[in-house]
Amino acid sequence: QRRLKIAPAAMAARCRLAARFHHIHGANIRLDASHTQATRVESFANGLCFSQEPLAPGQIFLVEIEEKELGWCGHLRVGLTAHDPQSLEVVPEYSLPDLVNMGDTWVFAITRNHNRVVVEGEEVQARGRPWEPFLLIERVRIPRDTLVGRSRPSRYSHILDDLYKMNVLPATARRSRIGVLYAPQPDGTADMHIVINGEDMGPSARGLPTTRPLYAVIDVFASTKSVRVIPVDYGFPSLQTLCRLVIQKHIVHRLAIDGLDLPPLLKSFCQHE
Repeated sequence: QRRLKIAPAAMAARCRLAARFHHIHGANIRLDASHTQATRVESFANGLCFSQEPLAPGQIFLVEIEEKELGWCGHLRVGLTAHDPQSLEVVPEYSLPDLVNMGDTWVFAITRNHNRVVVEGEEVQARGRPWEPFLLIERVRIPRDTLVGRSRPSRYSHILDDLYKMNVLPATARRSRIGVLYAPQPDGTADMHIVINGEDMGPSARGLPTTRPLYAVIDVFASTKSVRVIPVDYGFPSLQTLCRLVIQKHIVHRLAIDGLDLPPLLKSFCQHE
């Protein structure tokens, strides 16, 4: 089976550009200076966000849940839209149903359990093993390591390092990572896939138009309060990733990173993957 033909360098450059939130967003959203963190500062709604750029075929827009807020029912909502955020007169209060009712938008709520949408009569393909280095979605090949959300290390977590590597968080937990992408089909349309902690949920929407730009939709709704965009390396790993691998190779366990003479951001990256 032929893989999607996108040059790694071109995909990497495009991913770096698109791994930010659009400056158009819901009334209750505040972006940080880098436009990579979106926080809902009031209420439970008006938390709609979009990718800064339309996605390329097979390009995943990945976010990590950073903060939760007790007292609300419902969780993060994720999908794609063919509406350019710049063209919206008013950003809808909700992705479901408001934005979806505008048409050419496909959004699904993320629940505590992993959901897979299967067309009647279709066989569910076997899922890849969680320790395999790449996630394969039709003709798309994505490094799995970045896709998987894991809990932060604690005082005695080095004892559980092997378990930590296999530990996958519940879909709506803090540090959980949720991504969305579209995979082109032979008939000229595309299937939308939602990825939860490195696991493909299967096609959640079909027949998406590939002739129009498709933007990622992230609705920071209800109990989800803050999310951060996670850049994904395609093809060759980034220098930051290579540094992390070398550092981790020469330490006893992750907590030893605290004692190294390294910049705080690099320490955090090495510890938290």
